[in-house]
Amino acid sequence: MSFRTPGPFPPLILDDIRGAQKMLSGVARTTGMEGSRHLTALVGAPVHLKCENLQRTGSFKLRGAYVRISGLTPVERAAGVVAASAGNHAQGVALASSLLGVRSTVFMPVGAPLPKVAATREYGAEVRLHGAVVDETLAAAQEYAEETGAVFIHPFDHPDIIAGQGTVGLEILEQCPEVRTVVVGIGGGGLAAGIAVAVKALRPDVRIVGVQAAGAAAFPPSLAAGRPVALGPVQTMADGIKVGRPGDLTFPLVQELVDEVRTVSEDELSSALLLCLERAKMVVEPAGASPVAALLSDPESFSGPVVAVLSGGNVDPLLMQRILTHGMVAAGRYLSLRLRLTDRPGALAAMLATLSVADANVLDISHVRTDPRLGLTEAEVELHLETKGPEHCVEVASALRAAGYLVRD
Repeated sequence: MSFRTPGPFPPLILDDIRGAQKMLSGVARTTGMEGSRHLTALVGAPVHLKCENLQRTGSFKLRGAYVRISGLTPVERAAGVVAASAGNHAQGVALASSLLGVRSTVFMPVGAPLPKVAATREYGAEVRLHGAVVDETLAAAQEYAEETGAVFIHPFDHPDIIAGQGTVGLEILEQCPEVRTVVVGIGGGGLAAGIAVAVKALRPDVRIVGVQAAGAAAFPPSLAAGRPVALGPVQTMADGIKVGRPGDLTFPLVQELVDEVRTVSEDELSSALLLCLERAKMVVEPAGASPVAALLSDPESFSGPVVAVLSGGNVDPLLMQRILTHGMVAAGRYLSLRLRLTDRPGALAAMLATLSVADANVLDISHVRTDPRLGLTEAEVELHLETKGPEHCVEVASALRAAGYLVRD
């Protein structure tokens, strides 16, 4: 079975992906498949996590990069390769190039997280920081390719890249032959297209569900228009799928083979990342958690067994800290309140005693006594509390009100 790729490229066929799998033997890991009891209970059918976050370089990107660079001619290899990326593709290209003895130059945005910049250098690439956004970085890399003759390695829009990513689909069928639904995040579409080609060729009955961040969801309007449509500025914490336009090669494959594309919110992404960390003991970046976010948002709509692809685990520690806080808020685990009390000795201690009885943990407290909005005998307290969930938040606020405090959310 073949699937049409436009332009000068031949159709992408299952044999291409099988060939990529042989090429990657001993290079890319066959990543594990972990069951999730929590998600299984929500969905009402077995849910498995395909752990590409544990792949070399921390994401699936090594697969496509290695296959693409392996296919270069000796003359092209001698000219070196160049790529543009804020993280995962950069590291994949850097390691693949080093393994194949090819010189690599990677352009990264000026604000790229320092751990990702350091990792890319350690994998052997020359890193050049250019541009405030990825579009500017991409333009610089393409200009470098034209000036030097280096081969530009596109992050998703090339048949070899798609074939390499498609090896994830072959592994899914080998590890979970009874699978009925595969859920995968979509940015430019290389991973989803590759998985869909592999899975649909062997198991056309399997449902493929793509997931995009709502702030960078280029596929829904593109599918509606029947062609790739470029979005305006995109904004999401999930930088791994923060792509403003589907690829010319990936779009028709997703259009033909992916059964549905869903979107998830920032709150759902942060809650999913928190769940992966707490319940699955998996460090996953927001893009990698997007399939889990889709499962959490509408668990009963998925037929099992389900395989959710955790596409990457490269998350900046500072971003992780903010995301976890955001996820705790979204999950009802944090509660922020302002309340007024009588300004007298022991009043603050009495209020804290009420919180203790309600079993709320105080994270931060601000006690204001001199604000002109306050009465002569009043004080205002701003509280940040750790709670056990939405129901506990209601119980804590109710306990404070029952004790006579004027509570403001």
